[in-house]
Amino acid sequence: QLPLVESGGGQAQPGGSLNLSCTAPEFGSENDALGWFRQAPGKEREGVSCISSTDTYYADSVKGRFRISRDSAKNTVYLQMNNLKPEDTAVYYCVADIRPGYYCSGYSGPGRYLHIWSQGSQVTVSS
Repeated sequence: QLPLVESGGGQAQPGGSLNLSCTAPEFGSENDALGWFRQAPGKEREGVSCISSTDTYYADSVKGRFRISRDSAKNTVYLQMNNLKPEDTAVYYCVADIRPGYYCSGYSGPGRYLHIWSQGSQVTVSS
């Protein structure tokens, strides 16, 4: 069984919306942080958003446009992406951080110390 099962993504026009979801069957504790990173061709991987029992995180580039939410009963996290821009085009990876006490602190960089990743979903924004 995969530790993280991601779905959603696809193609959208600028200004459109897409959704991502990520189910984490093994990570039921709300102390576990769940979120997304993305990587575009030729660019460094970046943290996009995260949610934990104590905090949420959004990259400056997506604040006000993306919204993360969590259904603890389903061990599932959702990322609603609105007002999409061409620069949002990337492969999006769901990532879990189960290190005690770290919450969303590991999502503000490229995620070098995080080791639980999904298979990735392509998000393409173009007209």
